[in-house]
Amino acid sequence: MLIVIYLIGMFDTRAPLFRQVRVGRYQQPFTLVKFRTMKPDTASVPSHLADANAITPFGKFLRRTKLDELPQLWNVLKGDMSLVGPRPGLATQVELTEARSLLGVYDVRPGITGLAQIKGIDMSTPQLLAKVDRTMLTTLSVPQYFSYIFKTVSGAGAGDAVSK
Repeated sequence: MLIVIYLIGMFDTRAPLFRQVRVGRYQQPFTLVKFRTMKPDTASVPSHLADANAITPFGKFLRRTKLDELPQLWNVLKGDMSLVGPRPGLATQVELTEARSLLGVYDVRPGITGLAQIKGIDMSTPQLLAKVDRTMLTTLSVPQYFSYIFKTVSGAGAGDAVSK
């Protein structure tokens, strides 16, 4: 499936993989890998600040199905991320970084999915996001861990919001 998406992405954007430096465990930077959903010349900003017109037709499909997240399995294998945890933000998202730091959210690896994603909370509300991340970390159990994965795969949450 990864190869098929990659090949379709070559026709869609000519650069199917997207790499972006994100804030990881202990606030250490790492390079996150995803399938590209926006035009290659789109500014490197949080999704909720990006222009919705920058999303390609194939990118809309990838976002809706959450298939754009599949390359992050490489980040999981490398140890930069976990399957479940707080979504990694950008270093430029100072308010989010500060709120998460105060709540100890950076004591764990960021994740591909988590409670905030299931609830549809994106990075446009940094204080709320940090609180939900902390709640997830303090209440996380093995059954919840797998339920977050199952809910994400089955379509819970809206994905990353973009500007209209």
